[in-house]
Amino acid sequence: MALPPAAPERQLKHRRRIDVQVHSRGNGLWEVDAEITDVKTRDVMLAGGTRRAGDPIHDMLLRVVVDESFNIVAAGSETRAMPYPGQCDDHEDAYARLVGLNLMRGFRRAVRERLGGVAGCTHLTELTQVLPTAVVQAFAGEVLNTREGGESDDQPFQIDRCHALRSDGPVVQQFYPRWYRGMPDPAAAPSLSKPEQARQP
Repeated sequence: MALPPAAPERQLKHRRRIDVQVHSRGNGLWEVDAEITDVKTRDVMLAGGTRRAGDPIHDMLLRVVVDESFNIVAAGSETRAMPYPGQCDDHEDAYARLVGLNLMRGFRRAVRERLGGVAGCTHLTELTQVLPTAVVQAFAGEVLNTREGGESDDQPFQIDRCHALRSDGPVVQQFYPRWYRGMPDPAAAPSLSKPEQARQP
């Protein structure tokens, strides 16, 4: 995979940061804080006045509380910096509509239905898209079985959920051989003697 080379004359104009933190409450519930910030490297004129270089154009927090079955049991948002104060955050906390959704079952489609277009904030809704995989990472090894051995007879959660961990691929063959579903290696099959071959139907 070749990375396009960075031009030596390039100049940074804009920086977007997305930060997701997942905290265990210790009672079977987990808090997920997803934050987005947009910062310019120059002063910009906004409808509400000048925003100085380094001051965020957007600074927003989305928090959801999930149980260990990936169900959202509480949700809300906070907008701390925005281009249009009093308007960007005037959505009566539409993100409470996330309650009742499951991160692993039709989540992204349901978000579009509940919060698409003018129903919510473009940037907060965009943050919802990173929630499923972030929570999977937090649950890995604690809530979800990700090991080959152990007490569980369940297939490790991550198999067949990405290219590298496909059940017919070399990573699963090497590290999760019990769950490998590739084609058998003909070289590894025992060879039949001529009398045995003769008896084959």
